[in-house]
Amino acid sequence: MICLHPYRERPEAWRRMGFRRPPRGWARLSRIPHQGLETMTAAIQDRVTTREGVIFGTGGGRELRCDIYEPPAAVKNGIGVLLIHGGGWSSGDRSQLKGYGLLLGRRGYTCIAGESRLTGEALWPAQIEDVKCAIRYARANAKDLGIDPDRLVISGNSAGGHLSLMAGGAMGVAGFEGDGGNAGVSSDVAAVISFYPPTGLERRSWGGLPALFGEGATQETLKGASPLTYATIKFPPTLLIHGNRDELVPEGEVIRMYEALNTAGVPVEMHMFAAQPHGFDADPKLGRQCAEIMLSFMDRFVLGR
Repeated sequence: MICLHPYRERPEAWRRMGFRRPPRGWARLSRIPHQGLETMTAAIQDRVTTREGVIFGTGGGRELRCDIYEPPAAVKNGIGVLLIHGGGWSSGDRSQLKGYGLLLGRRGYTCIAGESRLTGEALWPAQIEDVKCAIRYARANAKDLGIDPDRLVISGNSAGGHLSLMAGGAMGVAGFEGDGGNAGVSSDVAAVISFYPPTGLERRSWGGLPALFGEGATQETLKGASPLTYATIKFPPTLLIHGNRDELVPEGEVIRMYEALNTAGVPVEMHMFAAQPHGFDADPKLGRQCAEIMLSFMDRFVLGR
């Protein structure tokens, strides 16, 4: 389709408007760009394409699905971000983090929001197995997704933040890989982003733990499921985001994780939001601010490497 400027491309237009000669200012008017066309083009270029319900593997004998947020071609940067939802390991779904899929997608990042089995369906380590299955899917399908398999970021909120840290720290732990698909593909990630995560499951009585592990879980099991256990120099660059009025996950959880990673020599950042509760980034303004923090972190530690 050819779009003509209503004034410049059809000089006879002033005649149709009843003038015998071009009115004063017509030459200047004819040089003004067609704002409607420019606005329409910008909207098309800014559009994130969503593919919903894509099967990425299996867990417990059923299909596991994800939603993929494809950035506009003009800004696509080849970096993938796996988004893991929260819900105390017992609730929530992959649509929770759609806002981040769109915000990051508009800036060039391909986002994959995956599901995992909840506690009503399966006990630990099913949850981390499904997350690692999603990582392997992204790596195995990197060409189709248009991403670099070695520059994959994982980001999660609350229980999803815990799983993201576990995926980053427990790379290569055979007991967490599962058999959901793409066997033999690495489940390593290049960086971790974690919002208000539990980090030391053996340190306090968490409400969701009996449902996650079953009754009578040993300290060894709890420690093996704690991100703090894996805070060594092998941990990938990490961004931690928390609110210091969190009523569910005390800020001490993220502070200890930051200190452990920093002591180990891992590139780690912590952003503590004043007077904010659990899930504070559901506020659109704070969510956009968090997205900017995420973008700054990924630009420096993943995109630029």
